[in-house]
Amino acid sequence: MDMISLRHIYKKYGTHSVLEDVNLTVRQGEIYGLIGKNGAGKTTIFKIILGLTKFEKGQLSIAGSQSKSAILQSRKKIGFFIGKNFFEYLTAKENLEYYRKLKGIQDKGEIDRVLRLVSLQDTTTKFGSFSMGMKQRLGIANAMLGFPEILILDEPVNGLDPQGIADIRHLIVKLNQEYGTTVIVSSHILNELEHTATRFGIIDHGRVLCEITHQDLKVRSDKIQIRVDDYARAKRLLEENHISVLQESSEYKSLEDYYFELVGGSIHA
Repeated sequence: MDMISLRHIYKKYGTHSVLEDVNLTVRQGEIYGLIGKNGAGKTTIFKIILGLTKFEKGQLSIAGSQSKSAILQSRKKIGFFIGKNFFEYLTAKENLEYYRKLKGIQDKGEIDRVLRLVSLQDTTTKFGSFSMGMKQRLGIANAMLGFPEILILDEPVNGLDPQGIADIRHLIVKLNQEYGTTVIVSSHILNELEHTATRFGIIDHGRVLCEITHQDLKVRSDKIQIRVDDYARAKRLLEENHISVLQESSEYKSLEDYYFELVGGSIHA
């Protein structure tokens, strides 16, 4: 089942075109990695899904819903983390109590549940004294209030150290595997996203250039190298079977390599 579907979406801010003919599909139960530079259109896509901004043309579908009224109901299935909007003078529990009431969630036990998920259940420190990793984890806890079927995470590892990045990665995978949560996550750290997401969408200058799975990446990127006992003869007689093959290996092209080939530039640029 397609949980999120964007078809031929166009969006402008004034005269500036932000999204042009965007087509994107997020399937139930997957971790979808949205990849792109700053200003490529990632956050605008998230805002369109959440109803925080309108689009000029195209079709949006959430969990099979397409009408405005049905989409409005389906958005209740989405939890999202786009920035950290917490009160610095409140603890993690106090901040989540505010959002629990704001979201109309009756079960007070939800706060303890999501704090345990992100390992903040024993924290009594005020939010203003949190580390960056704690702030990101509280943002994800807030997004998970109410058991959402879809989770949108905009740059959840931004500014984190290696340990913090690993913690967020393990949390995302846990939510996906143990709760069946469909996750859409954006990140600038392509090597990390490659270890987290099951499918990727690459966006550049407001266009989704391609959607690709790990297997697609491997099939498109494999390069076979063969070592032989006579290089000169191999160049001339490779089609014949008189040359011994000493080693055969497959070279895997990373998501980062594929991204820069597709949009231009390099990791050193």
